[in-house]
Amino acid sequence: MSAAFRLAKSLWRRGCLHNRHFRAFPNPPQGAEFLKKTPFFHFRVLHSLSPSPTFFVGPSVGPGTKGYPVGKLTAKKVEHAKPGSHIDGQGLMLVVSSAKARKWILRIQVKGKRRDIGLGSAADVTLSEARDLATDMRKAFKRGENPVAERKKKPAPTFRVAAEAVHIEHTKAWKNDKHRAQWLSSLEAYAFPKLGDTPINEITGPDVRDVVSDIWLTVPETARRVLQRICKVLDYGHSKGWREIETPLRSIKAGLPKQPERPEEEKHFEAMPWADVPGFFAGLEDLSATETTRLCLEFTILTACRSGESRGVRWSEIDLKEKTWTIPAKRMKGRRLHRVPLCDRAVAILERMQELRRTKKASALVFEGRTEGNPMSDMTLTQILRRAGLSCTPHGFRSSFRDWCEESTSYPARLAEKALAHAVRDKTEAAYQRGDLFDRRRELMTAWETFCFSERRAAGNVTPIRRAK
Repeated sequence: MSAAFRLAKSLWRRGCLHNRHFRAFPNPPQGAEFLKKTPFFHFRVLHSLSPSPTFFVGPSVGPGTKGYPVGKLTAKKVEHAKPGSHIDGQGLMLVVSSAKARKWILRIQVKGKRRDIGLGSAADVTLSEARDLATDMRKAFKRGENPVAERKKKPAPTFRVAAEAVHIEHTKAWKNDKHRAQWLSSLEAYAFPKLGDTPINEITGPDVRDVVSDIWLTVPETARRVLQRICKVLDYGHSKGWREIETPLRSIKAGLPKQPERPEEEKHFEAMPWADVPGFFAGLEDLSATETTRLCLEFTILTACRSGESRGVRWSEIDLKEKTWTIPAKRMKGRRLHRVPLCDRAVAILERMQELRRTKKASALVFEGRTEGNPMSDMTLTQILRRAGLSCTPHGFRSSFRDWCEESTSYPARLAEKALAHAVRDKTEAAYQRGDLFDRRRELMTAWETFCFSERRAAGNVTPIRRAK
């Protein structure tokens, strides 16, 4: 058998020759002459094929759609084809498995391996369209592309859809309900109008910069948060395979002007001078507020905790027998479990709240808002102070506590920082400070309670908590 005949036979198996070509071979020696004369092929092209071609180059271009050579199939043959494989040519074939199941298959060699690629149902794709698809597919492979992988890629969602997905998937990670609501509302206000309907894979660094540029100097804190949240959504898209690159946050910031420094007095929550705290406690029961709200504020100050931690305390976190409050890591700013030693007055407050409980569930809130099961808002405690004509904030009492420790006691700063649940910034120091100094902190918090009630006790005006109305 001549080499030309073997080559022709190989081409036929690949669907690049028709049966009539073989019938034209009177004998093997004339095979090469036949190939030279056949209008469908150029012998020099066939002869130049390497033993293991990366891309198979079939018949030379002749008449037909998109330069596709005239094939064996016709529209009528496709319509009436019986079950089996029906070759059109150049790797394209119609596979019929039943009267209604007809699909187009392109058989092609890629890097020496045969691949069968589906081009769709014959009911949806005509013969002419199938030939066009096959031609485009072969050209793409020849360019080194992978059209099959591209076709399988799911379309990227819009920025709005991706942001909502991040918001839902990170439900358990939000610090509180306020943070959860603010996260999405800030994007709705600033990002969605410009990026909401844009596919996430089409958003560029300049697009992000344009969103925050208008508010970068006017409301800098909000602008920084919006920028961080946009980048979080885009990085989420990268992790899902919707974006090929991560978000260049540093380069985006480099394209924005430097924000003005905040005034020193605006950098921290306004605090009451520590020396004024006893006087505040002396008139605490005269403040215009409900008993639950007043006790919550008092509990917040006595434990030196954050407002969100005290408003969200649940009975399951309290051990009255051991006089200990254990705040789970998920509710802490630093995401680390924190134990709080309770002074006698804090325990008395909790005992009073037990009498006021609406439900005996362990998961119930200690200081509920007006609606059962919901915590009081952060403004509820602040309003007590505003009605009293005070400009300080509930959070500011943590600063009062810290200043009192520093200026009025001999307790070490490290102990005060532990009481405030502040993280140790120095990594080396943090590696050696693994204990929580719980017993020493109990002594510290008892001293803080004594200081807070010093004026009331001096005046003999400490009302038993159970008689509070």
